[in-house]
This record gives sequence, C-alpha cells and structure tokens, in this order.
Amino acid sequence: MPMDTPLLENSGNSVNGEEEKAVQWAVKSFGVESKKLWRLAGPAILTSLCQYSLGALTQTFIGQIDDLALAAFSVENSVIAGLAFGVMLGMGSALETLCGQAYGAGQMRMLGVYMQRSWVILFTTALLMLPFYVWSPPILKLFGETSQISNAAGKFALWMIPQLFAYAMNFPIQKFLQAQGKVLVMLWVSVGVLVLHTIFSWFLILKLGWGLSGAAITLNTSWWLIVIAQLLYIFITKSDGAWSGFTWLAFMDLFGFVKLSLASAVMLCLEFWYLMILVVMTGRLENPLIPVDAISICMNINGWDAMIAIGFNAAISVRVSNELGAGDFKAARFSVWVVSITSVAIGVVVMIVVLSTRDFFPYLFTSSTAVANETTRLAALLGVTVILNSLQPVLSGVAVGAGWQSLVAYINIGCYYVFGLPAGIILGFLLHFGVEGIWSGMIAGIVLQTAILIIVTSITNWKKEAEEAESRVRKWGGSIAQDQ
Repeated sequence: MPMDTPLLENSGNSVNGEEEKAVQWAVKSFGVESKKLWRLAGPAILTSLCQYSLGALTQTFIGQIDDLALAAFSVENSVIAGLAFGVMLGMGSALETLCGQAYGAGQMRMLGVYMQRSWVILFTTALLMLPFYVWSPPILKLFGETSQISNAAGKFALWMIPQLFAYAMNFPIQKFLQAQGKVLVMLWVSVGVLVLHTIFSWFLILKLGWGLSGAAITLNTSWWLIVIAQLLYIFITKSDGAWSGFTWLAFMDLFGFVKLSLASAVMLCLEFWYLMILVVMTGRLENPLIPVDAISICMNINGWDAMIAIGFNAAISVRVSNELGAGDFKAARFSVWVVSITSVAIGVVVMIVVLSTRDFFPYLFTSSTAVANETTRLAALLGVTVILNSLQPVLSGVAVGAGWQSLVAYINIGCYYVFGLPAGIILGFLLHFGVEGIWSGMIAGIVLQTAILIIVTSITNWKKEAEEAESRVRKWGGSIAQDQ
C-alpha cells in the first residue's frame, strides 16, 4: 500500500501538469490571435472615426451659420447621403468575403480583379441612385419634412453628387486593402485628409462665408482625396502583386458577384437603418420634441461607439476570410472566439461608463434640464444597446468573412422588421410606454438576432466552410487568373 501512494501522487501531478500546460497554451494562443486582431482592428477603428468625423466637423461649422443651413445639411447627410452610404458600404462588403478568401488562398492577382468588378457594380448602383439626389425635395416632403428644409436640402444634395461616386470608388478600395492587412495605409490617408478638411472647412465655410457651397466643396474634395491617395499607393506599389493593371476579367462572372453584393447590401442596410427608424418613430409620439432630442443624444453616443464595433467587424471578416481561404478552419473558429470575448469586454466597459455618468453626460449635448432628465432615464436602454452592439457587428463580420450574407439578410428581416419593429410599435403606442417602449421592443429584435447568430456560428461546420471558400475562389476566376 505505501508503494501505491507515490504513484497516485505522481498521477495527480501529471494531470495537474497537463491542465496547466493546456491553460498556458490557451493563454498564449489567445495573445497571439489578439495581436493579429488588434493589428487590423486598431487602425480600422481610427480610420472609421476619421471618416465619420468629416461630416461631423462640417456639420459643426455649418451650425455656426444659421438654422436653415444646419437643417439642410443634417437632413441631406443623414437621409440622402446616409442612404447612399449604407447601400455602397453594403455592396462593397462583398469584397470582404472574396478578397479575404482569395488572399488566404494565395490568389493575389484576383484581389485586383475583384476590386475592378466591384467598381463596375458600384458605379452602376451610383447611377441608379442619382434620382434620389435629383428628386430629393419631393422625397423628403413625403417623409414629412417642411418645404423650406426639403428645398434647401435638395439643392445641397445636387452639390453632393460627386461624393456618391467617391463612395463607389472608396469602399472597394478599402476592402481590397483590408483583406491584405494594409490598414495603416488607410489610417494615414484618413488622418491627413481630416487635417486638411478641418482647415479648409473653417476657411471656406466661416472665413469666406461660403456656407453650404463651401461645405459641399470641402466634403467632395476630401472624399476624392482619400480615393486618389489610396489609388496612388496601389498603382505605385502594385500592392505586393495584388494589382496587375486593368483587365477585361473585371466584366466576367458579374451575375454571381452582383448576387453576393446585393445580399451584402441588404444585410448591412437592414442593420444600418434599424436604429435610425427609432428616431423617426419617436417623432410620431405626442409632444415628441423632448423624446426626440433625448433619443438623438443617445444615438449620437451609440454612433461613436459603433465605430469601435465597425473596426472589429472589419477585423474579424478579414481574419475569418483569410483563414478559410487558406483552408485553416480551426484558426477561423478560434478567431471568432477571441474577437467575441474582446469585443464584449469592451462593450461591458462602455456600458459601465454610460451608466456611471448618466446624470452628467447629457449636459455635454444640451442645456435643457428636461432633455437631460429624459436622456438620463433612457441611459439604461442605451447601456443595453451598447453591449449588444459590441457583439452583434462582430457576428455580422463573421458572416461576411464566411459568405453568409443571404442567410443573415433573412435573419435580419425576421428579427428586426417582423419581430422587433412591431414589438416597439405595440409597446410604445398601443401600450403607451412611449419612447422606452419603442426602444425596448427594438432591443428585443437585436437580442433575438444576436441569439440566432450565436447559434448559427456555434453549429457551423468550419471545415466545410473552408472547402466552400476554396470552391468560391476557383469558381469566380481564381483558376483563370492563375493560368494567365
């Protein structure tokens, strides 16, 4: 018996040693993947913040002129340009799947071909969207805007048509660069343009007093400077072989490409517009002025927080598509776990900050005690939305990286517009819970959508996804490009 004791002890020590090694391996692997994630997400977040700030800074300068100019700029920027931004971003997001998987598979030349195909599709889409700019006054009046604001915003929309075509060029370029991990290029370009934009906005809008025409000049110029600077980088460096010049391959296999682009646009636009509807619905309440002001403050904070989520969305779509393209399904699956844990942790921190400062932060945006009190009352719902929005865009990024856009589009329609929106209407209007009821119902839609995406991600056969990624690259020209 005494002889057995050391054996038992050694056995126990062996088990404990193996567990300790497993924990050390997990921690080390998490750290390695986190570095890869932040190398992509950090610059992507800062790039999003810089580009988001172009419109925000211009709006600040316009706000110092007069109320009508501010209203015209805000309406055009949020409704007309907001619609174009959502559609173009969504259509361009198809490249996150295709470029990412082609890069992972080592089909570098196909990245340039895919980008050119996306340009063809997005320029066509921009032409189809021109009527929204040309006939924006009657469209805005249909949404309930006054004739004065609609006419002023419509005139400004005509001046902003060059921005629409800059979107058509910019988003494919960004997805092309993101897939290769060249996010620092995008960041430095965005920072440089933001500095110039700030100087010239002040000079043209305030110093020379050009108002909305000055705003149009600076915004259009800034977006095209971003496009031109990124293109120069691609043309000069050849982007490590990903750019080999213009080719007629850009016009091949467009049907499948359009199908994936439309699915991406529907998926992202349904998400992009969902919380925007919250502001519109709140405006339908009795005595809506204070609730609308309060919800606008909350959405402003949520918008800045969304820039972090967009960075993680871009990072995980690149990581998943790269690993699936390379056939490493285990690495793709592990990337999903790492980015989910990281993003939720950041969401918890932001939620704590919102809740702990809810009596103070409203006064950063308003001098009205009534609006500040209403905003404080809504802070709990804002906190819940912030933490949900820390995970939901990540799961959408996984979907883009894996090429599930069509599936997620159907999930979004069901969860957001069949369940969440009616729930908000019932709680807010029929049961008279007001803005809290509307927002709670719409949060329920986000909860349901997030839960379904968690289940879909959990039961996914990642080995099969890697095989489909290889098939997709081969189907849409990988083999053709390789042979030429």
